[in-house]
Amino acid sequence: MTPPKEHAKTSWTIADAENYYGLKRWGGPHFSVDDDGYMLVHPEGDQRAIRIHEIVKEAIGKGLKLPLTIRIQDLLRTRVVELNTLFAEAIKDEGYDGRYRGVFPIKVNQLREVVEEIQEAGKAFNYGLECGSKPELMIALAMHKDPKSLVICNGYKDDEFIQLVLAGRRLGKEIYLVVEQLSEVSRIIQISKKLGIKPLIGFRVKLSATGEGKWASSAGEDAKFGLTSPEIIDATRRLKRAGLSDCVKLVHFHIGSQVPNIQTIKKATVEAARFFCELHKMGLPMEIMDVGGGLGVDYDGSRSNYESSMNYTMREYARDVVYNIKNVCSEAGVPVPDIVTESGRAIVAPHSILVTEVCDTISKTSVEAKRSTKRKRNPVLRDLDAILTNEHRSSALERFHDAQQKKEEANNLFNLGYLDLTERAEADSTYWKICKEVAVNSKGDAYVPDELDALPQMMAEQYVCNFSVFQSLIDHWACDQLFPIAPLHRLNESPDVDATLVDITCDSEGKVSKFTDVEDVRSTLRLHELKAKQPYYLGFFLVGAYQDIMGDLHNLFGRVNEVHVFLEDDEEDGFYIEDSIKGFTINDVLGFTQYDGHILTRLMKKQIDRATKADKIKPREGTRMLDEYAELLRGPTYLKTSK
Repeated sequence: MTPPKEHAKTSWTIADAENYYGLKRWGGPHFSVDDDGYMLVHPEGDQRAIRIHEIVKEAIGKGLKLPLTIRIQDLLRTRVVELNTLFAEAIKDEGYDGRYRGVFPIKVNQLREVVEEIQEAGKAFNYGLECGSKPELMIALAMHKDPKSLVICNGYKDDEFIQLVLAGRRLGKEIYLVVEQLSEVSRIIQISKKLGIKPLIGFRVKLSATGEGKWASSAGEDAKFGLTSPEIIDATRRLKRAGLSDCVKLVHFHIGSQVPNIQTIKKATVEAARFFCELHKMGLPMEIMDVGGGLGVDYDGSRSNYESSMNYTMREYARDVVYNIKNVCSEAGVPVPDIVTESGRAIVAPHSILVTEVCDTISKTSVEAKRSTKRKRNPVLRDLDAILTNEHRSSALERFHDAQQKKEEANNLFNLGYLDLTERAEADSTYWKICKEVAVNSKGDAYVPDELDALPQMMAEQYVCNFSVFQSLIDHWACDQLFPIAPLHRLNESPDVDATLVDITCDSEGKVSKFTDVEDVRSTLRLHELKAKQPYYLGFFLVGAYQDIMGDLHNLFGRVNEVHVFLEDDEEDGFYIEDSIKGFTINDVLGFTQYDGHILTRLMKKQIDRATKADKIKPREGTRMLDEYAELLRGPTYLKTSK
């Protein structure tokens, strides 16, 4: 029997952990591991650090159960400052005559605490807001306080939307109605005339340049939003006739979210800058060019044009946008515009960490079947034993093929009644042992056949995690978005378990079986063996964009608990939890689906009363059942782990 290869436990180092989990690649200067094997976050990218494990402990001490969202507010601030600073540097270095006037798109994370922190961090830069719906517009109008910052309004607009924007103009806000559809022009003209308020107008242009990555379809000539060149000419003619041509000052484009390739951004910027110049030559008082979103996040740390990565830095992005706009305008003899970006994902993704606890494991080899006690041993079992001990010194691929054949024979014999359940269990157990041994021994080989390449995932342990993919990692389920995942502790120990992750929903798609890797997508993640009565915490990183809002109520799990963390040098652990927000209770999520907890309790009481009268249960037992039911309604939707 060939002994299985094992990971070299004694040689594992902190550097190995940082390399395997990609901390320095996707986390840059913001994540590391200390000498005791704990994950650290460096909110401002300097030597000051916080043990994430300590945040979890303090949150639990405050009565918050896992799963838990941790918001590192200083990291959010750092990203806002970094984006604005890099554009300021690019403008200075290029001798660019315009300004940078960024806005945060509320749709990426509408939570009040996030928007407030971004506004506070962007105050020195006159950083504004972008909205794409009436609810978001109402947030923007109320939250926007800086008269020197912008409010950009995108998306479909009805009359109420337009009226709200014009009310913002009356309040002195520099708020732009970006025309997405030609039909909006006549309504803007009509309502502005009726109210006697001149709007600020932008045109979203539909570029021929196409997007790239998962959201490529949001750009190009078949895109949902934007005006074609004939529509731009028509819209301009209508506004001139209405005496509102002097209101058109902005050109907007959007090349897609999470654009992985800088060349895509360059091409789109050049084409949009040409539109800007032509509109200026037509006599419109053009002042602003809004390059939309698209600035990516390097989720896998590969710094490539793979869809979950980006082959450029934020610095390169800023410099290319500034350079290309200046170059086109210079050639056309047109004054350069102020530059607006709607970068949301790049701002908020890094600050949020989802923490969950592994609460169980599912393994094909967790139980070893007992050997059949029958005097005459079935030939198929003898053959599987021979394959396991490799009596014929077969190759790994040959052993796998032989094992598959014998497994199929065993299944057929069982179905025909020639193999009893004990023998079937022994056949299955032996087959899985063969597969596991072949998978382990094939690791590290220069060439692994395709059939064997799939074995590690097939044999992987399934770690059951106390969370819902549909609530907290909706993009992973919906569009295969990858997120970095790593343990928060024990990183000084060799992780020797190849695992995939499953959540606690009843849906078979509630799983994570694709993981970030610098060269390819991993099908398993190496984690540590669970220890009895010791919690094992996993962190899901870069989840601050879209996941908070887009998660649904699948299985009625709802929003998780949340803490907001700030650096504090005077505190022993270097941080303090400024705010904690309880996740949804069972009663909360039932209310979203038109159930009333009080009514449900009364209905339960009627059933308990009937059971008591029928002498099925004792009165005291019935009272206890009802109290427990009512208490559970007030409790969390997620599991209470036993550790």
